[in-house]
Amino acid sequence: MTYWRLHYHLIWATFEREPSITPEREKMFYGVLYNKAKELGVKIHAAGNVEDHAHVIASIPPKLAVADCVRHFKGASSFAINHMEGSDGQFKWQEGYGALSIGERSLEMVKEYAARQKEHHRENKLVDVYERIDEEEDDA
Repeated sequence: MTYWRLHYHLIWATFEREPSITPEREKMFYGVLYNKAKELGVKIHAAGNVEDHAHVIASIPPKLAVADCVRHFKGASSFAINHMEGSDGQFKWQEGYGALSIGERSLEMVKEYAARQKEHHRENKLVDVYERIDEEEDDA
């Protein structure tokens, strides 16, 4: 059996950063996220969100490309959200994502950061590099 420890901080946003992750959609998102992760052999360590983006701390096996993992998470969750009772079928994620590798020593700190997203945003205690989704965002 292959030994691996590959931890990632994944971040992706709603289409055009619309605040469209409602409490009902959030519940659906997490249900689908954890089910899809189990299906893919991915371990979710922590996850958190605000209305316009999500953070997922995951260990992804080397047989699965990070891009494919994110594609599965985004695709399965948007499909499920769009098929919820009363949905208008218009929910979608923005193209792209952020992916940062995490060392063993930083894993606990990054897990806490992701899990406490609402608090961090409310108190404006953000870590810029953990909030990036694309190269075009300012480095300021």
